[in-house]
Amino acid sequence: MEFKKGDIYGTHRVIEPQGVLPQPAEKIDNCMNIFDNEVLINVSTLNIDSASFTEIEKRANHDVEEIKKIIMNIVETTGKHKNPWTGSGGMLIGTVAAVGPNYVGDLKVGDKIATLVSLSLTPLKLEEITEVRPDIDQVDVKGQAVLFQSGIYAKLPTDIPQTLALSVLDVAGAPAQTAKICKPGDTVVILGGGGKSGMLCCWQAKKQVGINGKVICIDGFEASLDRARSIDCAHEYKVVNATDAVEMYNEIMALTDGKLADVVINVVNIPNTEMASILACKEDGMVYFFSMATSFTKAALGAEGVGKDVNMLIGNGYTKGHAEVALQILREDEKVRDLFAKLYA
Repeated sequence: MEFKKGDIYGTHRVIEPQGVLPQPAEKIDNCMNIFDNEVLINVSTLNIDSASFTEIEKRANHDVEEIKKIIMNIVETTGKHKNPWTGSGGMLIGTVAAVGPNYVGDLKVGDKIATLVSLSLTPLKLEEITEVRPDIDQVDVKGQAVLFQSGIYAKLPTDIPQTLALSVLDVAGAPAQTAKICKPGDTVVILGGGGKSGMLCCWQAKKQVGINGKVICIDGFEASLDRARSIDCAHEYKVVNATDAVEMYNEIMALTDGKLADVVINVVNIPNTEMASILACKEDGMVYFFSMATSFTKAALGAEGVGKDVNMLIGNGYTKGHAEVALQILREDEKVRDLFAKLYA
């Protein structure tokens, strides 16, 4: 069999507009005849990112069949799962079906993997969606996908169930980045702290800041905070509306004796939370926007508008060793593992 030569970043798959990479492209080629440096995957589950699934669910009026139609239509129209309203995707798990002869890596046919690159750039073809699990943003499917040479992945661990591993690998960049930016003694505020990525970030931040630091878990719902409390992942827990910047500022001022936070981490899955994050942060502090609902314009102009000199980090879903950091949390803390198995697996 003769294979066509593929580009490392998958630009050979771009249909329109020409000259862009697969992620910003409006349409890519999802033909499942792989190029010489690609990997073909039989897909079993898609883990839609939280902001994307929330938007799809809202537009479907929480109807499962409508959710299926929207997802199938996105893939049929664009050749990938790039949510047209949020621009984000998610990730998948599946089994390696074929490996191009010039692919450089350790993957072989039969390996069970989770792709750690976004579905918003991954060539995807779906035959059908067999099950929708709205509570955990996952859909089981029959279909295939392509991994480019540059695409990162994790081989699924044998000591952790697949769907449980997928639930944390989907947000692995967040706790791993948290480990990099939080220092001993820091005060850390986490918006959306009662959600999946939020609890992992709280847990990791608490580990990093040590006995002299403080982690404040903020969420819009008491039930979410109760989940976070059950795994003891923070020092303080508070219900605050993350779209209300003034309320957030007042609450964080009170909780920090007027000092505000050294680090603010935003993992909220709804829009218009940029200013609450910025106002909660002290001068020269760090605001980490992991949320895919973040608007760069609102963050940049908003900080300027209130005269706030803060460092702002846009969440990169990838940082070295991020998969292992996330999985290690499950291995280290039985309370976290049990809760995540109950909620997300």
